[in-house]
Amino acid sequence: MERIKLFAMMLLLSVAAFSQDAKQVLDKAAAVVSNAKGVQAQFTMKNSQLNTSGTIAIKGKKFHAAVPQAIVWFDGKTQWTYMKKNDEVNVANPTQADLEAISPYSFIYLYKQGYSYTMKKKPGNYEVHLTAKKKKHGIQEMYIVVNQKTYIPSQIRLKQQKGWTTIDISHFKQVALSDETFRFNAKDYPTAEVIDLR
Repeated sequence: MERIKLFAMMLLLSVAAFSQDAKQVLDKAAAVVSNAKGVQAQFTMKNSQLNTSGTIAIKGKKFHAAVPQAIVWFDGKTQWTYMKKNDEVNVANPTQADLEAISPYSFIYLYKQGYSYTMKKKPGNYEVHLTAKKKKHGIQEMYIVVNQKTYIPSQIRLKQQKGWTTIDISHFKQVALSDETFRFNAKDYPTAEVIDLR
């Protein structure tokens, strides 16, 4: 009986240690992505309704994303979304759930809020699996593939109400970005109609 108890305790400790390793990997990946000066990357995003590619720039909680259909600026509070087809800009103060759906790097802050982790080692990468502890989360499950040497994420797969979305990330680099990168400049879009939804 004592052996069974000891074995069970060792098993629990090993699971806890592995979970801690997963969090450490995510902490390091988040530190790389949220570089104080800024980072840029290219990405492709696929799900049952969308197949697109674009670029993203990040500086702390600010981001700028561009795809063929739209451009999004977020300065940490206000979001501007320029829809090319309509030549209009929607201005809003997004909720956390809104940001989760838009930014490929929302996991930087998400994983610290109500998720459990497991991790697998794959050739050259870690694959961290996040599962929401509560059903209120917009993202119920997420897989993040992180390079073992650089801690740069190369793929994010996330499960939302409409199914799975896969985001492949490439050409990641650290660059110095000005705060103006994350704000809409009306002079650059003189014919666009601005719709304030705040």
